[in-house]
Amino acid sequence: MNSLFKAGSALAVAGCLMAATPALADDDHAINSLDHAPIGVMGDHRHAEGEWMISYRFMHMDMVGTQIGTDSVTPEEVVTTVPNIFFGAEGQPPTLRIVPTSMRMDMHMAGVMYGLSDQVTLMVMGNYITKEMDHITFQGGMGTTRLGTFRTRTADLGDTKLAALIGLTDTVHINAGISLPTGTITEEDDILTPMGGNPTVRTPYPMQIGSGTFDLEPGLTYRDQNDGFGWGAQVKGVIRLGDNDADYSFGDKAMATIWGAVSLSPVVSLSGRLQAETLGRVEGMDPMIVGPVQTANPDFQGGETLTAFFGMNFAATGGALKGWRLGIESGAPLIQDLNGPQMPTDWTLTAGIQKSF
Repeated sequence: MNSLFKAGSALAVAGCLMAATPALADDDHAINSLDHAPIGVMGDHRHAEGEWMISYRFMHMDMVGTQIGTDSVTPEEVVTTVPNIFFGAEGQPPTLRIVPTSMRMDMHMAGVMYGLSDQVTLMVMGNYITKEMDHITFQGGMGTTRLGTFRTRTADLGDTKLAALIGLTDTVHINAGISLPTGTITEEDDILTPMGGNPTVRTPYPMQIGSGTFDLEPGLTYRDQNDGFGWGAQVKGVIRLGDNDADYSFGDKAMATIWGAVSLSPVVSLSGRLQAETLGRVEGMDPMIVGPVQTANPDFQGGETLTAFFGMNFAATGGALKGWRLGIESGAPLIQDLNGPQMPTDWTLTAGIQKSF
């Protein structure tokens, strides 16, 4: 495991261990903007027996440019220096000839939580994902002459998440989750080849919607608050259970995050958060994903990131909207060490509403 994730997880685990005593706050306190973690944190809180919560989140992510490790490179550097792993197959040049320049992802997430008991909360979440990626195609088999540009787009229902939040103390719980492969891994779109053709092909790994595998999602969460401040920490992982029907699996993931929030009033709070994450390379290879582009290479996936987030939480404490919550959180990377060439994340935005009853 890499040093970046070790540092982040050490902070998060330390927070969880420090929380081995029950919270001082009464579970029946009035609604407050500090009651939940920043909206970008999933599975942060439990519910009382018989209580329901519905939620909707919208997440946007922008990626731009090309990076190898921590260094930025130009498209011309990519097509003159990076080997094409498919060289030798019919029509495949010796180096990459197609370079992604930007990507956008929008995710709509709907969730339901239910308090099975005061110690166990059940959660289910589904999502709909849209992805767009812009590319430059370079002419022929060598050189830096640009032939043209094109955009691929995919959109469909994603994987479904099921989880149980199991309380250890008032402030600490286990996240026991599983991801069901309800998202597609056979998305297709038209491309511009280095020879000027426009075939319809299976889009590379980052443009697929689902994982195609059953995935375990274990975790540990700590969250607490007093009258003026809220804080917490979480460690989570994604463990792929074998290969999918296309003979590959996405890399395993480990994440650690720690946050703090300050109350401006019962209605409004501000939050800051750090998140360290490591994501492995794709294991195996889809025989239908072939081409002189970095996104078709299983080794050019994943890496290590450290991201800073700033957010706001709003809680309606009266009137017709009493009990509704609104959260907004934006993030930007501090460190990205990528298994490149790969597009680095530029910024993210998450906004969501929640209602308990």
